Amino acid sequence: MTATLGGPGRLLADEDVRAFVRAQVSALDLSGRSLCLVVPDATRRCPLPLLLQAIEEGAGGRFSACTAVVALGTHAPMTDDARRALVGPVSFPTVNHAWWDDETFVDVGTLSAETVSRLSVGRLEEQIDVRINRLAVESDVTLIVGPVLPHEVVGFSGGNKYLFPGLSGQELIDVTHWLGALITSSEIIGRPGITPVRALIDAAAELVPGERHALCVVVDHATGSPQSLTFGEPTASWAAAADVAAQTHVEYVDAPVGRVLSLVPPRYPDLWTGAKGFYKVEPVVVDGGEVVLYAPHIREIAAMHPALADIGYHCGDYILAHWDRYRRYPRGELAHSTHLFGAGTYDPVHGERQRVQVTLATAIPEDVVRRANLNYRSPAEADAEAWASDPDTLVVPEAGEVLYRLRSHP
Repeated sequence: MTATLGGPGRLLADEDVRAFVRAQVSALDLSGRSLCLVVPDATRRCPLPLLLQAIEEGAGGRFSACTAVVALGTHAPMTDDARRALVGPVSFPTVNHAWWDDETFVDVGTLSAETVSRLSVGRLEEQIDVRINRLAVESDVTLIVGPVLPHEVVGFSGGNKYLFPGLSGQELIDVTHWLGALITSSEIIGRPGITPVRALIDAAAELVPGERHALCVVVDHATGSPQSLTFGEPTASWAAAADVAAQTHVEYVDAPVGRVLSLVPPRYPDLWTGAKGFYKVEPVVVDGGEVVLYAPHIREIAAMHPALADIGYHCGDYILAHWDRYRRYPRGELAHSTHLFGAGTYDPVHGERQRVQVTLATAIPEDVVRRANLNYRSPAEADAEAWASDPDTLVVPEAGEVLYRLRSHP
């Protein structure tokens, strides 16, 4: 059973949020049991201090132990100070998901090749070993806490996605991201319901023992305040929140535009995360148009994935046509390459064609940008106020959370 507070168009008061969360957590059987809280990192906007304080109050000290683990996926680890700022004044410890350390993980089973083929609708056929952070296995109760919004790999983020890839071993990260790349970001982003990638994630979550719940949040992108909360079994809670996010985090425009200026906020520290400023606007740009990612704070492509400087950015057809060269790289990195390049084609005669030009107005040096097969513009040349007066340009503040779609999109 799922409990819900709020909905589209609502801004929830802090006291109402606290009361709702306290009530849900107080009803859990936590007496003498260990509790694992799975939380997002700072790239996801979420009022975590408010939520975690309410969880602690609702638990009332009944648990034997409580630890919050930051579901990094393969994002950069957060410093002690950054984690304290993320979660606020709670008494329990907060740790990074140390994805770089094999000791972090425990094996929970496998997904058979037949299962992967069925769930991926025949796109992949391989057995996957499923590993997850041992905190999610060794704790008696796991509570997933985090926002739900359109996502380029899975359709809508949240729910079991905080386990896989949030706390996942590399194997499932690579497979799910590559499956999303084969489907393409423009096809899967904001797609309602259970996408093939979501089906794989949910199947992996079924292998994880223990009791699990989710507190799924839809956050108003203008104010950062929660609009809705759903609490219950992770799949049902996520589905209810995704229905809200489909109304609040998808903005429709009447006609395609020739250019987008995405103002990428500082919570995205590198291109690996800041690329969301492209994913969320690609669907509304005309063939031959341009998306400019304005992020003067971004100085590198991906500190945790330096091979991307060698891989560069290409369409899926190009990667597959040169598979002998690219097969040695993690497929999660190849997926990111194709997602930021966007829709495109390749053939040996005409070469590679990009549907929408991607231009970086960042602090990444021009030679690095061009070697990576992207276009460069000095940040000083991107004048948001002047560009906003151009009827063929869409300027997107706080880019990366709201998905833009054409009103005629089916």
